[in-house]
Amino acid sequence: MDKQKLRERVWDDLEESGEARFPFPPHGRIPNFAGAKEAADRLTDLDAWQDTAVVKANPDAPQLPVRRAALRAGKTLYMAVPRLREADCFLRLAPDEVEDIDDATTVGGSAEAGVQVGPEEMEPVDLVVSGSVAVTDEGARVGKGEGYSDLEFAILRAFDLVDDATTTVTTVHERQVVDEDVPTTPQDVPMDWLVTPERSIRTDGPTEKPEGIAWDRLDEEKIAAVPILQRLQPES
Repeated sequence: MDKQKLRERVWDDLEESGEARFPFPPHGRIPNFAGAKEAADRLTDLDAWQDTAVVKANPDAPQLPVRRAALRAGKTLYMAVPRLREADCFLRLAPDEVEDIDDATTVGGSAEAGVQVGPEEMEPVDLVVSGSVAVTDEGARVGKGEGYSDLEFAILRAFDLVDDATTTVTTVHERQVVDEDVPTTPQDVPMDWLVTPERSIRTDGPTEKPEGIAWDRLDEEKIAAVPILQRLQPES
């Protein structure tokens, strides 16, 4: 299965079925979907959520209810700075430091309410929440194609902030759960849980997660655009 063809099919399906939600169109992004709040509520019922103190989440619209739920439950929330373009490439949102949770968990609000930190200043992450375009019940995830979600995990792993035991989860619409044989690489982070508005799925994915940054898969342009990569890049 060609990943881009799969993305286009899922984006088209969400739009044509009327299940896509603002922002429109769903194409070219992690698509928002009807029932995102219900999927987030279902996620909060999992033991994996209840046992979590620190959450790292993506900034996209469908995971906004998850980010709000994390802060309301007293969990520390980390989000990446867009495209990792700052040396302090993560934002920390601590529940006792945030006055307006609804605003602070938006993309614009997090930039104002969050504290920019480098990985050395972060706590170990218990739960990683990723947005998806498509995902299989074996835990193979397809993002929007830029690779930042997997790169963020690799950077956190380089600082021993995540490991194989770190729970990974995505919230999606049922129409985003696909039955294709999605090609994966060792750098793709497998999902332990898929949560839709209707069900929670413990995947059959691999227990091993990416071990760190795959330098041979990064070009000089990407390294030059991400300060933390410049800092970590091994000497040739």
